[in-house]
Amino acid sequence: MIITALDPGYDRCGVAVIERNDKGEETLLDSRCISTNRDDSFEQRILYISEELETIVKKYKPDVCVLETLFFSTNQKTAMRVAEARGALILTVTKLGVPIKEFTPKQVKIAVTGDGGASKQQVMYMLEKLITVDKEIQYDDEYDAIAVGLTASATLRGVLGE
Repeated sequence: MIITALDPGYDRCGVAVIERNDKGEETLLDSRCISTNRDDSFEQRILYISEELETIVKKYKPDVCVLETLFFSTNQKTAMRVAEARGALILTVTKLGVPIKEFTPKQVKIAVTGDGGASKQQVMYMLEKLITVDKEIQYDDEYDAIAVGLTASATLRGVLGE
């Protein structure tokens, strides 16, 4: 099973591609942040993220795309823009025929650490124990995408025909 996992955003969008083999072992095939130019219009930024995601999906041909449900912050303008970016990502993946699954932040924390109230640092610590990351990760968005991907791997066994 190949999973594309997303941490939606319009400034940076975290992406992880994880493969789960028949033995249940997970391999991180790719992870990155799609970063946009802050001087571009919001529409241009969303288009760029969509095009980059389309390239990734066409390359890896995932069985499923997973996202964390939107967490509303106190900044409503930012939350609305992230929701719009999320919608564009969902549309991009859906047009390519990839099913979508969503997980709450609590589900991700439980799957990765065993504790639904875990801190971001605890999640990052456990990710390094659960999957090999052969590069330096610069932004939390990438870690978040990897965590969502591992949650999907643990949760979707059997659901997708494994």
